[in-house]
Amino acid sequence: MLWIRVLLYLCVFLPSVHAADWAWGLTDAQMAPGRLQRVASARQGADIAVYLRDTPGANATLVLLPGGSGGIGKNGPQGWPDGANFLVRSAPLFAAKGFNLAIVARPSDQTDMDYPFRVSAAAMDDLRRVLRQVRSNFAGPVWVVGTSRGTVSGTAAAIAMREEGLIDGLVLTSSVTAAKTIGAVPLQVLDKISIPVLVVHHEKDACRVCRPDEAPAIDRGLVNSRRHALIMFVGGEGESGNPCEALHFHGFIGAEPQAVGRIADWIAATPLP
Repeated sequence: MLWIRVLLYLCVFLPSVHAADWAWGLTDAQMAPGRLQRVASARQGADIAVYLRDTPGANATLVLLPGGSGGIGKNGPQGWPDGANFLVRSAPLFAAKGFNLAIVARPSDQTDMDYPFRVSAAAMDDLRRVLRQVRSNFAGPVWVVGTSRGTVSGTAAAIAMREEGLIDGLVLTSSVTAAKTIGAVPLQVLDKISIPVLVVHHEKDACRVCRPDEAPAIDRGLVNSRRHALIMFVGGEGESGNPCEALHFHGFIGAEPQAVGRIADWIAATPLP
C-alpha cells in the first residue's frame, strides 16, 4: 500500500527491491554476496554501516554513496542490500564489471542525510573513516561514486580530502545542480579537484534539483581535474513514481546495465598515477 511505502521511506529506506529482481542474468558467482561492516563514527555511540563486497581479480574499488536519506535497504534474500537506489540495486552489475564494492549507508545517529549534514565536517569525518577502512580491506585505486544527494557528499569529500590520498577518482551520477540547494555540485569549489571526474546525467532526468541542462556546468568547473568528461545518457524505460526518486530516469531506470557499462569503461580507460 502507498502509505506503507511512504512510511518506510520517511523512517529508514528508499523503496526496497529484491536483488533477484535486478540480477539481469548474472551468474551465481557474480551474485555472490558480501558482508556488512560497521565503522565507528567520532560521535559517541554512532557508526556507519558499510556493505563490503570483494570481487576476485578486481583492479579498483568503488565506494557507492546513495542519494535520498542515505538508506541502502535491508539484507535481501540473495545477501545484497535491497534498496531501490540506482547505485544500490545496480551494485551486482558493478561487481560483475570487476570492481570491489563498498556501499555506504547513513550513520546510525541520523534519520535523514539532508544537504547541510552531507557537507558538514562531521559527515566528512565519517567518510574519511569509511575510506580508511576500505583501503585497509582492499588494495588498488578507490573511486567514490555518488548519485543524486550522494553527489553532494562525493564532491565535498573529494575537495576536503584532496591532499590525503584517499580518493583516486570521482563519478557523479544524477548530480544535484539547483543553485539554491546547499552543496549543489556546480557551486562547490570544483577547481580544487585534481583527480579524474566523470559526470553522468540522464537527458530525461525530471528532478527539479538535478536539471540536465545544468550538468555541463560541473564539467566546465573541473578546470584542474587531469581527466574529466560529461556523459549525457539516453535510453531506459518503465519509469514510475516521483521523478526525483530511484525508479525514474533520475535513477536510470531500465538502462542500468548500459549506465554501469559506460561508467566502468571510462574508469578502465583512465590512467592513474
